[in-house]
Amino acid sequence: MTRDAYRRAPEEVDMQAEERAIRRDSTIATVVTIAGFAGAYWLVPAVAEMPTQRADRLAFAALCWAVNGAVLLVAILMVSTTRRVSPADIGGQAAGPPSDRLAIKAAFLQNTLEQTVLAGGFYLALAAVAGGPWLALLPVAAGLFIVGRVLFYVGYPGGAQGRALGIALTMMPSAMGYPLVAALAFLTG
Repeated sequence: MTRDAYRRAPEEVDMQAEERAIRRDSTIATVVTIAGFAGAYWLVPAVAEMPTQRADRLAFAALCWAVNGAVLLVAILMVSTTRRVSPADIGGQAAGPPSDRLAIKAAFLQNTLEQTVLAGGFYLALAAVAGGPWLALLPVAAGLFIVGRVLFYVGYPGGAQGRALGIALTMMPSAMGYPLVAALAFLTG
């Protein structure tokens, strides 16, 4: 994996290697998420009281989502600061494609925005249908969001293989969380 693997021509991409790395890292993220969720569900309520009233649950979810919002703010600042000091980028997105200096930051911002929205829906939906130990999953999800975003950004120059673990750790809590919300809504509704 080279430093600028994300810029390879399509004919230079080893799709089998890319797919193996994505599967490996998605499996790692799944195991980490399951372990984190299980540990949180069983351990956190033993040391901290989780909200049970709907308004308190939603407030807790909003606070957890604020962690994701803070990461999004950092991504926005990275792009805006680079635009402000780059003659090639000062014209904004409508002026043309980003310079090399801005490209990864812009991609990071776009993906972080998408992941923030996806996570927020899960956080609020879980808080709407369940309380108590189920809410302990949200700080874990927010923590994995931070780790995932850092790994995604740092790994981006390595192409799909470089960013796979980061995107998987960012997204897996939501990917697993939405079916959990549906099951809890069905069981409690």
